[in-house]
Amino acid sequence: MHFDTRAIHAGYDPFDHFGAVNPPVFLSSTFAQASPGKHQGFEYARSGNPTRAALEGVLASLEEGEFACAFSSGLGATDSIIKLLNAGDHVVMADDVYGGTFRIFDKTFKRFGIDFTMVDTTDVRNVEKAITPKTKMLFVETPSNPLLKISDIEALCALARSRKVISVVDNTFATPYLQQPLNLGADIAMHSATKYLGGHSDVIAGACITRDPGLHERIKFNQNASGAVPGFLDCYMVHRGIKTLGIRMERACDNAEQVVSYLLEHKRVTKVHYPALEGHPNQAVAARQMKRYGAMIAFEINGSVADGERVVSGRRVWTLGESLGGVESLLEHPASMTHASIPKELRMKAGLNDGLIRLSCGIEAAEDLIADLEEGLSSY
Repeated sequence: MHFDTRAIHAGYDPFDHFGAVNPPVFLSSTFAQASPGKHQGFEYARSGNPTRAALEGVLASLEEGEFACAFSSGLGATDSIIKLLNAGDHVVMADDVYGGTFRIFDKTFKRFGIDFTMVDTTDVRNVEKAITPKTKMLFVETPSNPLLKISDIEALCALARSRKVISVVDNTFATPYLQQPLNLGADIAMHSATKYLGGHSDVIAGACITRDPGLHERIKFNQNASGAVPGFLDCYMVHRGIKTLGIRMERACDNAEQVVSYLLEHKRVTKVHYPALEGHPNQAVAARQMKRYGAMIAFEINGSVADGERVVSGRRVWTLGESLGGVESLLEHPASMTHASIPKELRMKAGLNDGLIRLSCGIEAAEDLIADLEEGLSSY
């Protein structure tokens, strides 16, 4: 079946639940057992719940995996993935990952003896040089946050596989509609389902998908042991959002392309980051591994932190907020918001300048989005 059909029908059979078209929300923390250990597939909701199972079924289908775990947040998924490692292990990680990803590695797991090296993963040679005998995991975002760097998933995962390194691809920005890392050789695809999968800025959730039964069982064990499980209604909300993922992504990508054309002509914009543009790092790779180039844009102005804050403040159509992937268009200033937890010297080294602004295009009229940006860019 095609993607849009699976988004609506995969993972759930109405005739298993009295013909209900939508998966029921099972508000039960425990499940009756016929005898000790004899149950109907569920025993305690931290370990599993029918509403969650329906969501996990469609997640596995859309990423073309075999197994999926739904989490209470994207960082909950990241936490359980990192717990595949042991003290003394080493991770090679993209150098401009989401600030929360950097934080959990640097402030939490580093204290427990897990080391990491940040490199520019747009060049496979950088990753190859960073791998040591202690390297057990490669953690990549592509497109990355917020510079939209494109890494060659197929090449990187082939390298990881040859070195017996687990490859993890954060597919939040692209979504499985635009890119499917497992088909390109990744061991694990993960998401902040808060973003495009949920799609309506009304739920916090995460996801982790794999084809490897051993990895799945270990991730599932880590999740159950730590308790990073989504609520019953959260699962329902993400599942509902997924049903319109394809049409939302098409409209959002259309809007992004029009906004990029506008920004390229603006005299106060010094640089535009968008994977479709000639000269964008690995544009040819993006064309090969993505269906379209996405709805995320980053652009730079020649200004201070205060100038960047002035541009993003007071907008009428764009919503100033630390998220992305909703039906409403969002903008943010990484230096003072999502990436404020990264030390300035590391941020600047990675190209996250004070005048960098990130856009998440929603599904409003593109003309209104452009007019509102024009007002912001005229404010400093």
